[in-house]
Amino acid sequence: MYRYIIVRILLMIPTVFGAGALVFFLMRIIPGDICLTRWVDFGTDLSPDTLNFCRQELGLDKPILNQLWEFFRKTFTLDFGVSMWTGNDMSEEIKLRLALSFQLAFMALSLTILTAVPLGVVAAYYKGRWQDYIIQVFSITCVAIPSFWLGIMVLVGILIITQKLTGSPWMPPIIFVSPFENILNNLSQLIIPAIVIALRYSAITQRMTRSAILEILREDYVLNARACGLNEFSIMNRYVLRNSSLPVITVLGNEFAFLIGGLVITEQVFNLNGIGALLLQSVENADYIVTQNLVMLLALIFATINIIIDLTYAYLDPRVRFN
Repeated sequence: MYRYIIVRILLMIPTVFGAGALVFFLMRIIPGDICLTRWVDFGTDLSPDTLNFCRQELGLDKPILNQLWEFFRKTFTLDFGVSMWTGNDMSEEIKLRLALSFQLAFMALSLTILTAVPLGVVAAYYKGRWQDYIIQVFSITCVAIPSFWLGIMVLVGILIITQKLTGSPWMPPIIFVSPFENILNNLSQLIIPAIVIALRYSAITQRMTRSAILEILREDYVLNARACGLNEFSIMNRYVLRNSSLPVITVLGNEFAFLIGGLVITEQVFNLNGIGALLLQSVENADYIVTQNLVMLLALIFATINIIIDLTYAYLDPRVRFN
């Protein structure tokens, strides 16, 4: 087990740095110039001396391999540098954005687990009955509705209802407040987007849970347990749920990793300045520093979550052994 963990951690290094090198070269291939973007008010007649001064200031005049080495050196020493666009310290910028995205992803994942797993169990147990049909219609509807459209409709509904009830429309707070400072303001800002996000991903998880449980229910050891006289609750608790949890954990882990950095549109709808919104802004502004650091961070998060999923396999299923 320890050897496996060490090997996986070592394999994370080329994965993360490979992702960093890929985005490093892609950012320099795609059209766009950070210096032209910063001085866009001067139009297309910007003098070459001003452009050269800007590129020297940002280090873009150095050879490409030197820039790549400087990028990896700073990443290895946890020096995220400053944004080419705003000039802000990236350590503080990423810390605030990551806190928001991580909490939103955690809340959405928690709601997904609390709703999807029980619904998946009920749908599998009552396969072919009215309970199963109702749950399947609900899950298909949640998958078909785009999260950003649902978010807009929820906000519009809140505005209309609060306007009629109180005479003044209510909107979630715009500025992110840490839960350690004011838990009520924090939840009032994030609970609605968390529910909207969880509806879609709970539907996906519910369908995976249902399929996994139905597959386990057909196994011979489950049929043997029933033949021995065990009640359905004991069979589900001791045999079915534990063995059917492996594919569900994989889906939940990948969803959590995606939720941290992939909710760009949803964050825009609810005016949340998370990691996804920051990544989109950095790509639009050709901000190499921010984009490269965020891609490295997200790659590290994905690799770490994959290791945690593999270790959870070994805990839940003793047949899984890592040598």
